[in-house]
Amino acid sequence: MAWVKVAGVNDIASGKNKCSTAGGKPLAVFNVGGKFFVIDNTCTHRHGPLCEGELDGKIVTCPLHGHQFEVTSGQAQGGDPNVKSYNTKVEGSNVMADI
Repeated sequence: MAWVKVAGVNDIASGKNKCSTAGGKPLAVFNVGGKFFVIDNTCTHRHGPLCEGELDGKIVTCPLHGHQFEVTSGQAQGGDPNVKSYNTKVEGSNVMADI
C-alpha cells in the first residue's frame, strides 16, 4: 500500500463529501467535523456512487436505493456487505489515503 493524495483539505467543507480516484480506485472522501475519511465509492448493494450520497453525521446514504454506511469504518447499516475503508492522514494541505 502507498499513501496518495485524494483531496485538498480546503476542497471539502465539514459535513460534505467529494468523489476522488487514486490508484485506479473510485473513492469517496468525507469531512466529518474536520476529520477526513475515505471509503470505496461503490455501494455494495447496487453499485451506486457513495461520494454523491447525503452525509448525516457519520452516515452516508447511497443516492440510488438509500442503503447506508458509516464513513469512519465502511460498515453497512443494514444487511449489505461493508465497503472498504482506508487509513487517512493530513499532510500540509493534502488529504492522504493509504491505498
